[in-house]
Amino acid sequence: MFLVALSFAYFAKALSGSYMKSTITQLERRFDIPSYLIGVIDGSFEIGNLLVIAFVSYFGAKLHRPKIIAMGCVLMSIGTFIIALPHFIIGRYEFETSVRWMMNSTLDSSPSWWLGYLIAGIITLLSAIPFWFLPRSLPTSESRLPQNCTQEQTSFIKNSPHPKHKYQAEEHTNFLEMAKDFIPTLRTLLGHPVYLIYLCVTVIQLNSLIGMVTYKPKYIEQHFRQSASKANFLMGVINIPAVALGMFSGGLLMKRLKLNIMGAAKLAFGTSLIGYILSLFFFAMSCENAKVAGVTLPYNSIDEFSFDKHSVFTACNSDCLCSASEWDPVCGENGITYASPCLAGCTTSTGSGKNTVFWNCSCVGVAGNFTASAGQCTDKDNCDRMFSYFLALSVITSFIISLGGTPGYMFLIRCIKPQLKSLALGFHALATRTLAGIPAPIYFGAIIDTTCLKWGQKRCGGLGACRIYNTTAHR
Repeated sequence: MFLVALSFAYFAKALSGSYMKSTITQLERRFDIPSYLIGVIDGSFEIGNLLVIAFVSYFGAKLHRPKIIAMGCVLMSIGTFIIALPHFIIGRYEFETSVRWMMNSTLDSSPSWWLGYLIAGIITLLSAIPFWFLPRSLPTSESRLPQNCTQEQTSFIKNSPHPKHKYQAEEHTNFLEMAKDFIPTLRTLLGHPVYLIYLCVTVIQLNSLIGMVTYKPKYIEQHFRQSASKANFLMGVINIPAVALGMFSGGLLMKRLKLNIMGAAKLAFGTSLIGYILSLFFFAMSCENAKVAGVTLPYNSIDEFSFDKHSVFTACNSDCLCSASEWDPVCGENGITYASPCLAGCTTSTGSGKNTVFWNCSCVGVAGNFTASAGQCTDKDNCDRMFSYFLALSVITSFIISLGGTPGYMFLIRCIKPQLKSLALGFHALATRTLAGIPAPIYFGAIIDTTCLKWGQKRCGGLGACRIYNTTAHR
């Protein structure tokens, strides 16, 4: 029962964390914020753990573990509900577009960028319920006594102090004495050379993994011009099963081959090395940068890429009184994307929503009779083929790297003395969160921001979210 309840709690935690990462690009657009700030928000998910995780790991072994887990689940559910509050406080997300003000229509904003957080919060709250009713430890019943016990042995077992009474006495143990032992115990743990090396290795690996997982949907959107929903769907449907299968296969491999500590270390090292080598092939997988007039192409020469700073104003749109900061892209009939209908020189429109067509776009053609449609231009043929290769390599790499996950974890468990295991796992989680979980999304986001070609503008002034990246530098 405990194993089922714990598995469900892990599922609830993973649901909240993964849903947060899946909404990163939507949060950027919703609040008009750069990637590094999104990294701060994502990294703050780990900050709460830092305040208690080491102490809970140490004292948790001496207290009622199921109830501590239950309290943790309740706190997580409250935090997930708080994440959804901005939708109800700020209201619907409204943004000005040419489609809206030209057609006098309202773009519906669904509360679904927030429904996921409410669902995750409810599931996390439900996961706490079983732990409130679980005993501190498995009870010893008289029915479990061996049938061949002598009368003296049976009498001795019955008269021995019941484990429940023993644990109740432990709860009154002086916490000052336990705290006094904490520092020497931690010093002993960190003096273990194998544990210290393993800690450094996992911190480096998790910096790479967390940075990649956090921004991978954004990477797919920018490089392969996929929608946010499709990018996140493919991440869940393809990558996560590959990781789960890899971890299960790694455990099965350890059992079949009967690997010892050295065998587990070699397997973890080998899979990590192969995964790293395969990851280098991602550098070759990308589509060309989007052709955007005034951003990646100059207006007067739309046949060759140039990432120098270009002016979005030219003779064809000089009389339109356009905003240079506006980002409402349209696809010209010539296959070039323009930052807005105004900057494309368009004067009229027909249709509504995604089917809006803009007419008399003077920047699209010399004759002035060329049209543009809502949204960016997409070169789907080459991109879709390259995207398939990217997904295939992503699945293979994820499987191979996760294949060493279970052997690596068993390596950690087996090289530590039993009395230090609880603290070892807790400090390991503390170190990886402090040195990987929090900083990785922030500095990855800051590096990604340096590749931005077109920044949005906040209504109240200042830079908003990035609209388009230099994909070569991004990659």
